[in-house]
Amino acid sequence: MIQVAILSRRLKEGKTYEHFRKAWYHTVGFGSGNRMHTVINAFDPREIIVTGFTKTTVENVTAELKIDVKERLDHSLDDVIEPTIGRMFGLLVSEHDFSAEGAVDYRLPTLHGEETDLEQFAQDLKKVADAISEASAERDRTKKRKKHLRFLAT
Repeated sequence: MIQVAILSRRLKEGKTYEHFRKAWYHTVGFGSGNRMHTVINAFDPREIIVTGFTKTTVENVTAELKIDVKERLDHSLDDVIEPTIGRMFGLLVSEHDFSAEGAVDYRLPTLHGEETDLEQFAQDLKKVADAISEASAERDRTKKRKKHLRFLAT
């Protein structure tokens, strides 16, 4: 399965893509096939959109999310981006090739040439959604604890 993440962030005034990239860049890999693409919005150059595609299994999702949560906690983007982040997560359900010229016949959903089992897909999607929700909650709890500890230290 391929997990997809789409994150939209807005640079703070005076910050550049390079500021973002240096703060965001991962220092630990996921140990699985992962590609990330960064897009700068043509109509709002302060908006940075990152799409990630990770070839994984339902069993490995939790471990990979832990890596990502740790990266974000260890390498905060707070000085570079606005507080609001658009987050969308899912699983790739089908690939489509519309590169032919002319009429295109309807085809059932497929990945890598194999028809998608939509019942199994729905089960996997639920498991991944649960894992993402738990990882997000853990990230938020840890971030809140760290902020509270810094407050107490002052």
